Amino acid sequence: MSKAFDAIIIGAGPAGSTAAIRLASAGWSVAIVEKREFPRRKVCGECIAASNLPLLDALGIGEDVDALAGPGLQRVGLFVGQRKIIAPLPPMTHARHRWGRALGREHLDTLLLARAGALGVHVLQPWAVKQHDADGELHRCTLARAGEHADLELHAPVLIHAHGSWEPAPRAGMQADAARRPPHRDGDLLAFKSTWRNARIEPGLLPVLAFPGGYGGMVLGDHGLVTLAFCIRRDGLQRARTAHAGSSAAEAAFAYVRACCAGVEDVLDGAELAGSWLAVGPLQPGIREAALGDGQFAIGNAAGEAHPILGEGMSMAIQSAWLLSDRLIAHRTKTPASSEMRPTWSSVGSSYARTWRANFAPRLRFAAVCAHLAMRPRAAAPLLPLLQRWPGLLTRGARIAGKVRQSAMPARYQCGTGL
Repeated sequence: MSKAFDAIIIGAGPAGSTAAIRLASAGWSVAIVEKREFPRRKVCGECIAASNLPLLDALGIGEDVDALAGPGLQRVGLFVGQRKIIAPLPPMTHARHRWGRALGREHLDTLLLARAGALGVHVLQPWAVKQHDADGELHRCTLARAGEHADLELHAPVLIHAHGSWEPAPRAGMQADAARRPPHRDGDLLAFKSTWRNARIEPGLLPVLAFPGGYGGMVLGDHGLVTLAFCIRRDGLQRARTAHAGSSAAEAAFAYVRACCAGVEDVLDGAELAGSWLAVGPLQPGIREAALGDGQFAIGNAAGEAHPILGEGMSMAIQSAWLLSDRLIAHRTKTPASSEMRPTWSSVGSSYARTWRANFAPRLRFAAVCAHLAMRPRAAAPLLPLLQRWPGLLTRGARIAGKVRQSAMPARYQCGTGL
């Protein structure tokens, strides 16, 4: 079976669903391919910066997010060793959305994908891309569904990669199993996440954790649950597992983090684990290609991934999808409907790649600096007295990280009426 669309999107996380909603709202026929069933928990810090909330309003899920998300994040904390340094977070200049919020990915992703489906997006879930080939000026994706023998072929002039960086989709002429993972290295970052009931965290506080060989954060999100997410180097995890023989990797890593950061012990003392631990990795921070040529584009982590110490992953996902959609929609609008030539996408790719780098490359570089300092508390020790005396430096750091920067700006009307 074969079906034709204007665009195929691989991955239905915040990046993929944002692009699907925007393109469908502009009259495009869109297919979105997602290999996991929703709702599903995911390793993520779950922070939604204030700059994204007007975008979620325009995408049509703002009211649902408001109803579910945790309290506004008004303060940032640095928990390192026995120290707790607290500073205000910068507010965004907006009538309703001044502070970021936290919302579990099982809720956010489901809301976005349901909105895409309501707008006519063809949702293929759970399906995975088995092979991708170029078919003239079209992209041909062969899909497979778990437990089924029949394949499905999709054709489109535009292919958008919105998958995770550790799950690379194949390029033209490649099969899915051709993407090889690099060998294990001591410096690989492995990520863990848990949620907790009855934790003692101050509402509105966003603690950042720094400890030898890793970093992380905690946040109060939906349903009164606190999320703890952290990264740890592979060699550090191995030492933790040796010290806590018989424990799982997550339990050993958690015991290490808890021993290193007194603030974690204070927040989670007496708390109850809600659900199982999640793990993923190794993370792949860095800048990749935003424009892949021949009508292929990358958004979210597929285009570039920041060290999650700054909690900018969802911002980059939603905003990069928005920036690409702006350019695709504008390009198609300028192409005469009567033209027999298919539009070329090189100008779109060049414009998108330049804008992507201008908006996100500085965040990635700043996140890398912060991450490496956090993982080396001894090297960063001279900075701690300065931060203790002038905690406003943390506030300034949040501004540099892009917490209140609006890379994308929604029109002043609701999604579905002409985004």
